[in-house]
Amino acid sequence: MKTKTSTSTTLRTLHYFWQATKKHFGLWIALILSTIGFCGLLSYGNPYVMSLIVDRISAEPVAADQVFSVFGPYIVALILINLCGQACSKLQDYTSWKLQIKVNYDLATMAFDALSNQSMTFHSNRFGGTLVSQTAKFMSAYTLLMNTITFPFLPVLCSVVFTCALLIPVVPLYAAVLMALLAIYATISYVMYKRILHLNEKAAGAQNQLSGELSDAVTNILAVKTYGREDYERALFDTANREVVARDSQRMRSSLARGVITASITVVIMSVVTVFIAGGNAWFNISPGTVIIMFTYTYTVTNQFNFINTGLQRLNQAFGDASGMTQVLDEPRLVADKPDAQPLVVELGDIDFDHIGFNYTDGGAITEVFDDFNLHIPAGQRVGLVGISGSGKTTLTKLLLRLADIQEGKIYVDGQNIADITQQSLRQQIAYVPQEALLFHRSIAENIAYGKPDATLNEIKEAARLANALEFIEKLPQGFDTVTGERGIKLSGGQRQRIAIARAILADAPILVLDEATSALDSESEALVQEALGNLMQGRTSLVVAHRLSTVASLDRIVVLSEGKIVEDGTHAELVAKNGDYAHLWNRQTGAYEDE
Repeated sequence: MKTKTSTSTTLRTLHYFWQATKKHFGLWIALILSTIGFCGLLSYGNPYVMSLIVDRISAEPVAADQVFSVFGPYIVALILINLCGQACSKLQDYTSWKLQIKVNYDLATMAFDALSNQSMTFHSNRFGGTLVSQTAKFMSAYTLLMNTITFPFLPVLCSVVFTCALLIPVVPLYAAVLMALLAIYATISYVMYKRILHLNEKAAGAQNQLSGELSDAVTNILAVKTYGREDYERALFDTANREVVARDSQRMRSSLARGVITASITVVIMSVVTVFIAGGNAWFNISPGTVIIMFTYTYTVTNQFNFINTGLQRLNQAFGDASGMTQVLDEPRLVADKPDAQPLVVELGDIDFDHIGFNYTDGGAITEVFDDFNLHIPAGQRVGLVGISGSGKTTLTKLLLRLADIQEGKIYVDGQNIADITQQSLRQQIAYVPQEALLFHRSIAENIAYGKPDATLNEIKEAARLANALEFIEKLPQGFDTVTGERGIKLSGGQRQRIAIARAILADAPILVLDEATSALDSESEALVQEALGNLMQGRTSLVVAHRLSTVASLDRIVVLSEGKIVEDGTHAELVAKNGDYAHLWNRQTGAYEDE
């Protein structure tokens, strides 16, 4: 079963590699032809001409003044063979290098597109570091595969064809015995290769797990240090590292065993050729020139076959390294655009959740979040979503953004079913600020302008001012050119959140989604940002998720969720007067206030 799985993954890997290679079909053909020319001319053309020279010398002596007249054609032939052979060699170098550069670009794009278009569910269940590692290995696997095909496998194939073509007419019995032995060699190598293939996938999987453990520890290094868990993380890393050693050792032992067997066959082949060469003239009246090409060609083809073991080991490594990304590329997209999906056109910003049903699967268990859920949000209305943790607030915003697909019902924006429109156009119409600010390892200006890449510096500064971020940014030594660090690690939580809010302000989308957007701010900053957000939300359809009820108290409407159902719906004053769930939450929060 494991072999079948490995074979299937290998075929899928070849499929993806071919999809990228066929875009550069001319380079690929040139690589094959130049390799054939290089091997044929230099490895077989030279010995063949030399055998003719030896036979001519053996036939009768050549006088000194007749050397060039007799051997001139042979000399010219050798010069042309070597000129053309070297030209093929350099063409092979160029085409191989150029093909790998172009195809690796396409493979990197293929992997990036697959990862960037996968659902958040997909990414939530995987190490980011592992995905990066799998992408790098996928590209390097192609390079390794092409180098292995270029040498030794294509030369091996050429050596068999040329040896048969040149020896069968002269010494058919010898050629038949040699081909039979080479067939046995190739069969044994292939059978053992299939047995070892799954070991390489396991070794690659262990390497990916090691990369994931390292990435997880480095990404959360502050937690590691502040809790004094360096030894614990080192133990996890060491366990993964030992698994890598174990898998690599298992692969090494199997490869060495295969090498011993194939080396034994090589000894048998060379023994046979020795006997034929020693008795060839006496038994079969073979000429000296023929004896030379028999030995030279046999040595060449045997030497090429010696590299099959190394070549198969490199093939195993290539397919093993590529297997992780191949499986990612084969992974169905949980959220995908329809073939005829159209761009979203928002004129008003009306939102409807129409009889939606949604559940997710985690660890094999199905959790229902919404069942026949309905909510209408008129264009321009500012709506707060509140409720205890797990009530479905954030899930509702993610469904609107189509970060996951509902199983039942429909979600409409301005009467357009979001399942029928492109995801990118949907999200470009929604400014989203999550609880944890999402910053890139880029400058502050680039982070703020992420939703509007063509923004001027003045526009960026104005957005920062409205988000109460301008003052602290201008105090930084490099101002807006300050690089925030990975995930904004160089900034405080409140600073990161204000930059994220500035990004949303600058995006100026007709729909605004705030998921605990002010949770990391101190009271003074929150008051200033609340004022900015209040101005921003005017005339825009806004969904505001909040545990801190002061964030939503002044909104047009508050929807209280509990276990995926709407239990209360109204203004702040109405819900407080109702003395229900919302009033209970309001009364429990200290420091809460009501905007009059």
